[in-house]
Amino acid sequence: MRIFGKVRHRPSASWRQATDRAFTLIGDGRYEDAGALLTRAADLEPWLSESWFNLALLHKFRHDWEQARAAGLRAVALLDKETGAPDWWNVGIAATALQDWPLARRAWQAYGLKVPSGDAPGGEPVGMELGSAAVRLSPEGEAEVVWGRRLDPARIEVLSIPLPSSGRRWGEVVLHDGVPNGERTTASGHSFPVFDEIELWAPSPVPTWVVLLEAATEADRDALERLAADAGFAAEDWSSSVRLLCRTCSESRMPSAEGDGEHLDPHDHSEPGHPGPLGHRTAGDLWVPERECGIAAPAGLVRGLLDGWVADSPDSREWRDLEEVC
Repeated sequence: MRIFGKVRHRPSASWRQATDRAFTLIGDGRYEDAGALLTRAADLEPWLSESWFNLALLHKFRHDWEQARAAGLRAVALLDKETGAPDWWNVGIAATALQDWPLARRAWQAYGLKVPSGDAPGGEPVGMELGSAAVRLSPEGEAEVVWGRRLDPARIEVLSIPLPSSGRRWGEVVLHDGVPNGERTTASGHSFPVFDEIELWAPSPVPTWVVLLEAATEADRDALERLAADAGFAAEDWSSSVRLLCRTCSESRMPSAEGDGEHLDPHDHSEPGHPGPLGHRTAGDLWVPERECGIAAPAGLVRGLLDGWVADSPDSREWRDLEEVC
């Protein structure tokens, strides 16, 4: 098969050695050294789409989106097949990071995805209806998996309230990688992929607060979450929604909730019976009134929300120690 007058052939031993060594260096975080080797490999075999795919991948790791787009376009120009190549997915991520919407649409379509034309065919892809997914924030640091809504194949809007250690907020949009790194399942049998965050794409102006609640019943706790949602913001009972997982567990197929009964989940590394991030649940049906709650709301509204929540049932509700944490 001839491409641009060249005969397609297997890569040379020098190309393979340079590429293998480059990916070892990437694993060690030595991106500059890896880049020199992958550039050499591309010089050795410029007719191989893999040469440019690897360079595009490196630039993605470095968040150098201009270079990732350029290398990605060279890779797709040398492809044998028309649709489904991961080269196009990397082009889509780079184009999304740069808000190059015509190229992003072209990339997703070339990959084989249906992209509605919408009101602005050259604008941001909307209406792809990709559903919910989980995203691992700060995957190289204190990683945290939260729930979100997929806006397109490379972006998720965060709908959980992240812990302050992640540095992320409710309502932010994050750019994420294309290959899932784990899975979360529900009792109904549905499964949702877990994607790794690449970087923050759009920040949220809404701060995160932590507050200690006295909620006599689950219904009292639920009432605060509904009140915040009705106001267009969010509240989340971190005492029940947060559990600590080791890296191996987090990156595997995991249930999104343990269900009823005793604390039997061998993958949950938190401690039962304690509110806050170290107390995902309690033994049996015991309800602990003291709850650590995250709230995403503007400073001028958060105290009014809490006071209104207490006013609706002052005998069973109380709050204290409100603090802005992110």
